[in-house]
Order: sequence, then C-alpha cells, then structure tokens
Amino acid sequence: MRTPRREAGGRVADARRRRAVPAADDRLVEESRASARRAPRGREAWATAGLTGAFVLAVAALALWAPDRDGGGAATAALLVVCYAVAARVQFEFGAGVAVPTQLVFVPMLFLVPPAAVPVLVAAGLALSSLPEHLAGERHHARLGLNVVSALYSIGPVAVLALAGTPQAAFGPRMLAVLAAALAAQFALDFAGWAVFGHSLRDLVRALRAAWQVDLALTPLGLLIADVGQTHPPALLLGLPLVWLLSDFARQRRDILKETKELSKAYRGTAILLGDMVEADDAYTGLHSQDVVSLVLAVCDRMGLDEETRHDAELTALLHDVGKVAIPKSIIRKPGPLTAEERAVIERHTVVGQEMLERTGGLLSHIGALVRSCHERWDGRGYPDGLAGEEIPLVARIVCACDAFSAMTTDRSYRRAMSPELAVEELIRCSGTQFDPRVVDALVRVAGVHIPAALEPAA
Repeated sequence: MRTPRREAGGRVADARRRRAVPAADDRLVEESRASARRAPRGREAWATAGLTGAFVLAVAALALWAPDRDGGGAATAALLVVCYAVAARVQFEFGAGVAVPTQLVFVPMLFLVPPAAVPVLVAAGLALSSLPEHLAGERHHARLGLNVVSALYSIGPVAVLALAGTPQAAFGPRMLAVLAAALAAQFALDFAGWAVFGHSLRDLVRALRAAWQVDLALTPLGLLIADVGQTHPPALLLGLPLVWLLSDFARQRRDILKETKELSKAYRGTAILLGDMVEADDAYTGLHSQDVVSLVLAVCDRMGLDEETRHDAELTALLHDVGKVAIPKSIIRKPGPLTAEERAVIERHTVVGQEMLERTGGLLSHIGALVRSCHERWDGRGYPDGLAGEEIPLVARIVCACDAFSAMTTDRSYRRAMSPELAVEELIRCSGTQFDPRVVDALVRVAGVHIPAALEPAA
C-alpha cells in the first residue's frame, strides 16, 4: 500500500507542460509537506495502527504458508534494501501524492528473497529512505510507523507468486500471466490502503491512474533485472542509472512546481489588483464580483469539478466585470432602465474585458476568453457571440448563473433586491433557456433556500 503522500511504491509522474501543474497542486503539495511534520492523528492514527497490525499478521501468515525459496543471502537482501531506499528518494510530487520508481527494485525482490521477507525488506527500505527527513525534523518521528503501512502493498504480489509456486524470474506466457495477477493484487491493496485513510474515489483515481501506468512500464524492466540477478546479484545495480536519470527529472519537476507556485501567486495578485480597481471605480460592481466568487466556488465544489477548473472559475468570477472600467460611468450608474444604444455599449464590456486580460498575457489570456462568454445564454440568445449549450465554456456557464443570482439578491439604484427564495424561483424558471440546467441545480442546492417540491429543478 501507499500512504496519501505516496511514501512507497513505484511511482513516476509524467513529464507535462507547466499548465498541467495547477496552483491547486501547489496547495496540496504544501499541505502534504506540513502534515508530514506532525504526528498522525484522528482517523489517520487509527488507520495507521490498524494497518500496521494487518501487516504483521500478513507477514506471519506468509512465513507459515508461502513456499520457501533459497535467496541470495544477507548480502543480496542488504543490497536490495539499499537500492530500494535510493529509488524511494527519487520523489515526484503531484498534488497530495509522491511518485517514486521503486518498482525497479520491488520486482527483483519478489524473485530473489524468501516471500515472507519481501514486505519486511520493503518496510526497511522505506525507513532507510525517510531517515534524513526524520533527522532533519522535516518529518515527525511518529511517522516512522507509516513506513510499515506503506509496505502493505507488497503483500498482494507476494501472495500471488506464492500461489504460483514461487517461480523463477523468466520471460514467458505463464510468467507474464502471473506477473499481471501480481500487479492487479498490488494495485488493489494500493487502492484499498488509500481508501482506509478516507480519501474520496475521485482523489484516489486522480492520484493512482498515472502512477499505475508507470508501474506497468517499469515492471518488465524489473523482471529483466531479476532474471539476470538470479545468477549475477550485482545486476541488481543495473536499475540505478535509470534511477539517477529520473532523479534529475524529479528535481526539474520540483523547480517547475516552485516556479508555478510563484507564478500562480503573481496571477492571483494581478487578478485581485484588477478587482480592486473595479471596486474603486464602482463599489457595486466590485463587491458584486466578490460575492459571485463565493457562489462560483461553492457551485464548483457541489459539481465535483477538478482543481484546475475551480481555479479558472475563481479568477473568471473575480474578473468577469473588469471590462466595465471602460464603460462610461453615466451608463454604469444610470438609475433606471437602459436605452437600446446604452445596452449595446454595456454589452461590450465582456469583449473589452477579454482584450484587457489578453494584453496582460499568460494565464490571464486564457481567463479572458472565459470572461468573454460570461453573458452567453444556454438557448443561444446571449452576447457577444451567440453561443449555445455546451458551446459555452462550463466556467462561463457557472459564472453566468451565479452572477444573475447575486444581482437579483442585491439592491440596485433602480430596484430593491429580491428575496433569495424569489431569486431561486427565477433561476429555475430560466433553467434550460438562459442558464445551464445542471448549473442551476447545483446553485439552488448551495443557496440553501427551501423551495416547494413542484419547483425542484431536475437533477
């Protein structure tokens, strides 16, 4: 099994362009680093204790039941532990997880030492790998026990190979079938171990999908090392050059995460500065935008959107009215309905907002395209491009509905605010024409307004 910080196992993250390392991942990485400095508590502590007990019982059962194998002796076991520890030091941080290429060492372990010794050696390799962080105070000493929990994933593959009669490492149809079953058992325990710590299914899939792909890629190479290592134990070192290469990639990823974090702060600071400029220019528009941000984030959470989309939605909500700074104040503050000519001028604000953000460059250019679409309608009768349905970016559809709800429930110079109940009824009435029905459903749920069953939006 792997802990939520991926403190064990064969995990290497894909090389991706910088946009694929969203600011939300930076936040999760920082939270994970902070959690490593404190003792396990609550559910994590109970899960750690329970899984440690399960590990001990499983190792004892393997010692009594699994067919024995002549290993390479203490020297081979020690070499495997050191190689595992070295591989585990190569960490690719992504979100709440850490990817490490230990599959290159774990697969040879399955074939070169007695079955019951494999989980113990994995736990020892993990403990040795984490020792520098414990000595430096970057990881709480109570988390040494998590190394045992992290090694639990090894039980499944060992049991599968024991059922197959502890075969020798060799390429062939039967061995490939056994290895496939061993990987399935490894992945199952990996998944189950995360679930015990209370992680959601979405987080599990997100954290494990790429990692499992890399395990599949490294396993054949691990089998080749095991095949050669059965007669030439020094061949276990053949994987270290690849580990060294991956360590360079891991360092580059850490640098990218650091740069992305700084860049994300700069973008958000720019967005806040522009929002402050809007508020200084027109207090209603500025405060309204802040209210829309809160609604938008709640709707994103209700709809279960990923962190990158949520981040885009936050910036779009903050800046959706930024183009109004270029609209004459006589129109913005007019105490009454607008004329057709005035309406045409004010409807230019989304295009102006996009142009402003595109001039800013970088991520805000992408946000500018979303700002442009925030007044499109689900039925295609919005502005400025007459987009309809799924043609409208999801983020823009969310901001559009939240914008309308906030506007309806806020006092204006020419009308009093609606009650939240009446505003929700209006949202439902316009669902499928002005607004995306799925967004309306989520917004109604987060608004916390009781409405009659007859008006309930379709789920």
